[in-house]
Amino acid sequence: MAALASCSSGNQPQAKHPSYVTSGQFTTAHPSVEAAARDYFDDYPTHVEQPIAFTHMLHLKNGMQCTDCHKGVADGPDASIPNVQLCMTCHQVIATDKPEIKKMAAYQKRGEQIPWRRVFWFYQSAHVRFRHGPHIRAGVDCATCHGDMKQVTVAVRKAGLDMKFCVDCHRARKVVTDCTACHF
Repeated sequence: MAALASCSSGNQPQAKHPSYVTSGQFTTAHPSVEAAARDYFDDYPTHVEQPIAFTHMLHLKNGMQCTDCHKGVADGPDASIPNVQLCMTCHQVIATDKPEIKKMAAYQKRGEQIPWRRVFWFYQSAHVRFRHGPHIRAGVDCATCHGDMKQVTVAVRKAGLDMKFCVDCHRARKVVTDCTACHF
């Protein structure tokens, strides 16, 4: 078992997220004391601007499941972010006149992936090894960490996903709280 978030330590947040974080301590790798403090206190942005205004609420209300788009979440470490081909599987014929779908189609036509930005992640400096699979198999609902996506349009960082959040959840479920379960 591991801490609850969506990005394993091997994946780094994409553009607009500090890439200078390396140690979890203030060093010259941080451009300012404020940046070091944000890293130290796990102060992550709650809203991340996306290239496409994807509506989780609409897709889930139409019967889709998280695992339909976030492939491999039950087996691998990460909830993969869908590629443009997966999106366009449906949107070649559904809502093709909508502006956001036209943007997606343009990415596909150019042979580019949509540059989605992660909302949930751990900086490598946290030394957190997270795996979605055990949480899915244990019946932990996605909403526990990600909020009720049926009630929101875009993904926002709801839970703090800090050590207290994770340990409290593990204790409540009477599962492993050994440091090496989550940290390497």
